[in-house]
Amino acid sequence: QVQVVESGGGLVQDGGFLRLSCAASGYIGGISAVGWYRQAPDKQRELVARISGNGSIDYADSVKGRFTISRANAWKTVYLQMNSLNPDDTAVYYCHCATTRGNYWGQGTQVTVSS
Repeated sequence: QVQVVESGGGLVQDGGFLRLSCAASGYIGGISAVGWYRQAPDKQRELVARISGNGSIDYADSVKGRFTISRANAWKTVYLQMNSLNPDDTAVYYCHCATTRGNYWGQGTQVTVSS
């Protein structure tokens, strides 16, 4: 199993920034990709950014140029640097780990951007 814990959410003003962290433990040797997803009230969960083991990175069109995903210590920590935040970015942000033994989600961290 993989334990996934997100942190770094909070309240920020329009135009501000936050850095989210995803800490993974357990069977991290089996991780093939880590993604950040978000879910706003009354909306479906959507992919924000994903980084794969081969180094490929994908971003949602709505965050390109503003958000940056990166990892440290192999898969132990994956960051999401979020700049130029706007109220449309308000959501619960979830970290997802894809592994050879299954998929694992964290509990989420709330990001609220005030106008």
